[in-house]
Amino acid sequence: MAKQQHKLGIDIDGTVTDPATFVPFLNKAFNKNLTLDDITQYHLPPLLGVTDDEFWAWMQKHEGDIYAQAPPAEAAKAVLSELSGRHRLIYITARPPYLKDLTIQWFERHGLPYDHIELLGSHKKVKQAKQHGVELFFEDRLETANAMAEELDIPVILFNTPYNQGTAHRLIHRVRNWTEAKQKLTLLFGATD
Repeated sequence: MAKQQHKLGIDIDGTVTDPATFVPFLNKAFNKNLTLDDITQYHLPPLLGVTDDEFWAWMQKHEGDIYAQAPPAEAAKAVLSELSGRHRLIYITARPPYLKDLTIQWFERHGLPYDHIELLGSHKKVKQAKQHGVELFFEDRLETANAMAEELDIPVILFNTPYNQGTAHRLIHRVRNWTEAKQKLTLLFGATD
């Protein structure tokens, strides 16, 4: 008997990509010496000593290069490859839509499976997750994870980082990496073999 296929919603940056991806770029551009442990909030301008406008002007100029060079998170390829075919992998990201081709090229270059990739240009992902019938979401931003859990009443696997500490909804499950994420998925939905 075939196992039920679930629709899994997946964020990209800080979830499929290594959460420390931005650190060397930030250090070089803003003359800092930060590590991922120093990134204790999602909103970066105060940590960098710049205004929101200055940060977003820099980001808009460099985000394509950063995303193109981003390394996949540890074990992301192995786990996602294993989940592919058993589940539908629906990526919903806050990246701006004009980066779609670059994003698909990155997935293909790294051999990462996907069924659908949607670039929103916003962290407001609940509507798209609902439209796609997502049953579980993988995320690294606490506010987005809380919104998914609260509004859709679905479990969220939150990749634990220094920038996403705080009160989490009861349906949020923190993990350190993709290996733990797979274990948590198995506990929530049963064996996926």
